[in-house]
Amino acid sequence: MQQNSPQLFIEISNLEIVFIVGKNNEKYEFELIYSNNIKVNDAREKEIFDFESIHNSLKENIYLIEQKLNFTFKEVTLIIDMPNNFLINFTGFKKLNGSQLTKQNVTFIINSLKSKIDEFENNKKIIHIFNSEYLLDKKKVGNLPIGLFGDFYSHELTFFLIDKNDFKNLENIFSQCNLRIKKLISKSFLNGIHLINGNFSLNTFFKVEINRKTSKLIF
Repeated sequence: MQQNSPQLFIEISNLEIVFIVGKNNEKYEFELIYSNNIKVNDAREKEIFDFESIHNSLKENIYLIEQKLNFTFKEVTLIIDMPNNFLINFTGFKKLNGSQLTKQNVTFIINSLKSKIDEFENNKKIIHIFNSEYLLDKKKVGNLPIGLFGDFYSHELTFFLIDKNDFKNLENIFSQCNLRIKKLISKSFLNGIHLINGNFSLNTFFKVEINRKTSKLIF
């Protein structure tokens, strides 16, 4: 896809689907060129997605967008707010024995932790990975300490996971719309980013959402 081609973003929740199209201008600034929200279910809240309803709504509205913009999309960035998202933290270690921490050491730890997810959570798919904590000789450091010397290094990662069957269903739905899922993003993750961007002084925070049937805690 060309740098200034329209890009399709779709946010799916139990209640609505949000369609957004934007593209980069000559200054590489992202410009919004289309947006639309549609209701999915008549019920106020549901615990699971109605995949059939989502499929019908997606197919119809993607076609209308492509006709309106005279452009055929090949891929989509998908933002999801599903009730069965999962988070898990894993920590990996490396004995340095006074040597320097290298990029290869860190890459090995990250790949090892990813393989542990595949081993212990083989029915889940990773959609986000981010660094939670670095400890060099039991001292917390603010940035990745590549190049520093020490005896023992530990690296904690946080994984956002989604049920593999849910992901396969989504892949199948978009495949029938002739779209490939380019990237899958958790709505909770975006909510956290939005809070941090608006409050740079925050080191940690809790966000509590209380609804009729479900509640959510973001840390």
